[in-house]
Amino acid sequence: MLPDLQLSTVLTPSSLPDDAVEVGRILDAWGVKGWVKILPHSTDPDAILSAKSWFLQAPDAKFRPGFNAFPGTVSLRVDEAKIHSDSVVAKISGLDDRNAAEALRGVRIFLPRSSFPTASKDEYYWVDLIGLNVVNREGVALGCVRDLMATGPHSVLCVEYTETKEDGASSTAERMIPFVSAYVDAVDIAGKCITVDWQPDY
Repeated sequence: MLPDLQLSTVLTPSSLPDDAVEVGRILDAWGVKGWVKILPHSTDPDAILSAKSWFLQAPDAKFRPGFNAFPGTVSLRVDEAKIHSDSVVAKISGLDDRNAAEALRGVRIFLPRSSFPTASKDEYYWVDLIGLNVVNREGVALGCVRDLMATGPHSVLCVEYTETKEDGASSTAERMIPFVSAYVDAVDIAGKCITVDWQPDY
């Protein structure tokens, strides 16, 4: 049961698409006319800016315990989305009340991967890089991309690998590789591989 009458008119019970990707979360209401402020998960929010509808799920319990604005997965329409300062703001279709917008604070936003705008040459969506194997020019396996991290002017690949210690024990370790042309030779999405100019002992 939706606690807010206006929310009940703009949220539609839905199922997540098979290719759904979590692209951000709603931080809070923005202004008094039903706008919300969003924290994108990527430094490139083109997918959020171009989407005309979003799929929403409840916030992580640790972020907002006791959330009850809606059950399960819902979808909504977006009238407009734009960059504002270091975040994205969006006007939810049919919503013109700040209190109703505040009820969505913390919710997770999902979009179908198939709806993302086509990336420009030599540009990649973070979601497409996660899980790719990383090898250097000599063919040495450096690990698998676990995550990416924004560090201002460029992103950094967080590459997870298994490290064997002197006593023979193994553990999971991580190396950071700047995702810039000076170190990245090639990205093969279809082949699930990134080739880099990087050594294991860097």
